[in-house]
Amino acid sequence: MKKNAKQSIVAAAISLFNTKGFSGTSIRDIAGKANTNPANIAYYFDNKHGLLEYCFTAFFEGYIKEIDRGFTLLDQGAAISLKKIAENIMSYQFENSHLTRLILREVSIDSQVVREIMSTYLAKEKFYFSKVLERGMKTKEFRPHSSNYMIIQLKGLLSMPFLNTHYMAEVLHVFPHEKYFAEKYTKEIFNWIDGVLCNHHAGKPFAAIL
Repeated sequence: MKKNAKQSIVAAAISLFNTKGFSGTSIRDIAGKANTNPANIAYYFDNKHGLLEYCFTAFFEGYIKEIDRGFTLLDQGAAISLKKIAENIMSYQFENSHLTRLILREVSIDSQVVREIMSTYLAKEKFYFSKVLERGMKTKEFRPHSSNYMIIQLKGLLSMPFLNTHYMAEVLHVFPHEKYFAEKYTKEIFNWIDGVLCNHHAGKPFAAIL
């Protein structure tokens, strides 16, 4: 058994789930692409659902760590913290673009695994976002807003490039797999934070862009 068999299986599964869909991908398909024995998939993950669950967990463990890193800056200001969170998430999703696309698509489908993800990782995400937004509104750094509606807008900004890659490339002629895009788009999210959330004084945002 190759030492990297597990990683090869995961990479093959992500690729096939993205192109053929979860239901349209078989264990043999994954084993063939990973150049490994189907028994290895059972050894590491039990079955195809176990493999998908592993992908969910791997993605959200890293995702929450990136949010937490930005959250630690909250005492420096709500906008600084939120911008760092957004920057970290964009960088993480860009570096894991194929996994991100898979997870964002699958999390929209109602299932037991998704409900578990919502009650753990996505509940943590909401906690972090809400705390930053509430702090900003309490200190008057942010305008009064509904935290839930601001979270909807922020998550839309963060997820859209990875959910609609074909639309972006074919219609908008923007290519989210390029590093330039991640840097440019992150600045646009900063502009949204400054323009929509932040209070302004003398025509300038209350919080400086990082």
